[in-house]
Amino acid sequence: MDQVAESRASYGGRWTIEKLDILEKYLNAYTTALKNQPFKLVYIDAFAGTGSVDLDRSEGAEFIHGSAYRALNVEDKPFDELIFVEKEPERCAELEILKNQFPRKTIRIENSDANEFLHGFRRNWHDWRGVLFLDPFATQVHWTTIEAIAGFEALDTWILFPTSAVARMLPKSKRPGDIEEKWAARLTSVFGDESWSCLYQQSPQTSLFGEPDVERRQGVAGLLSIYKRNLRTLFKERFLDESRTLKNSRNSPLFEFIFCVGSPTGIAPAKRIARHILERL
Repeated sequence: MDQVAESRASYGGRWTIEKLDILEKYLNAYTTALKNQPFKLVYIDAFAGTGSVDLDRSEGAEFIHGSAYRALNVEDKPFDELIFVEKEPERCAELEILKNQFPRKTIRIENSDANEFLHGFRRNWHDWRGVLFLDPFATQVHWTTIEAIAGFEALDTWILFPTSAVARMLPKSKRPGDIEEKWAARLTSVFGDESWSCLYQQSPQTSLFGEPDVERRQGVAGLLSIYKRNLRTLFKERFLDESRTLKNSRNSPLFEFIFCVGSPTGIAPAKRIARHILERL
């Protein structure tokens, strides 16, 4: 058993395998497509974990290699630099073990909040291109971070949108006090504005107190469509409409895996590659 097998991260299931397989195929296709271009290539894993993921035993495997490990093993043209961002010091220590297995790679480990790191990240984008993987467990990614990424115009970005976590924050009816102030602020931070409140409409029925109820008329599909609409407004032609719904063993949506192109000059090939992977895998 190698050292990666001994370095365990968070738990996952079939949806984890699906997500990582999509990412891995894109990284290999992306680097191959740019191997004869003059750009240096960077991979940024904003929620890097440890390099491996534990799976439920019922999924048929004990662990799988995570996103960081897969990026390090790109088959054709390797990345010139790999940046692993992880907030938990214990996980950073595991990443150091992983780093030591690849002494010839340029690997940078950042013990930092992903939002803070990406807001402060600077690079000469005339010389560099890359891929960014945003893989939060819940609602950690702020919309202001998405705006900063879009402004780079250099990083093809895979965003894991936490559909289930957002849905749990939204009650089926909305009256004063139904949504805690802290949750409303978090939703606005994720969506970039109060567009999430458009999910609610006045009910034809009245409450016990004779006041009209306000009900959530749309479920998961509604909140996802609002987030994707906001992404489309921000990224414009660089936003890919097709995405992948990742579900748990009960077939309930957990996340939506969404893709946005970095460079405006690479829209067509990047979309073609991502769409092909999403459709075939």
